Amino acid sequence: MENNTDNNSSNSPLLPFRVGMGYDVHKLVEGRDLILGGIKIDNDRGLLGHSDADVLIHAISDALLGAANMRDIGYHFPDTSDATLNMDSKIILRKVVDLIATKGYMVGNIDATVCAEHPKLNPHIPAMQECLAKVMGCDADAVSIKATTTEHLGFTGREEGISAYAVAMIIRK
Repeated sequence: MENNTDNNSSNSPLLPFRVGMGYDVHKLVEGRDLILGGIKIDNDRGLLGHSDADVLIHAISDALLGAANMRDIGYHFPDTSDATLNMDSKIILRKVVDLIATKGYMVGNIDATVCAEHPKLNPHIPAMQECLAKVMGCDADAVSIKATTTEHLGFTGREEGISAYAVAMIIRK
């Protein structure tokens, strides 16, 4: 295989699958809804951000974009744009899936972890999986979501914010 330093060159071969990793974090504040995995979760605080601040969707979006070598969500959906102000992150995710499709890829599977001390997220995971699968056009079994705490350590442990990690495999159509 020829070594090509131009990652966006049309001469680069499309691999049958690629993997990307994403991470996001947002601060918890009063007066905002808590949206995670595309669903509203009853909580006294929500996440602060330019959009709806859904850290799970943002991490997944970055993982998908990274797998396709298409930069990150900040590049495609800048937090300085009026068009993205208060945007539903499900719209971002749908557009990301459309973007990776322009390079001949679709979602293979997602493995994500949300780090939060409170609220307990396990009861909400099936609804998140169904929601995200519908947005991405894949089977819910292809969307793994786990929840953990940081054992009261760091900003997450002090309940100052929530973070999420995601790994995505994209496959050639």
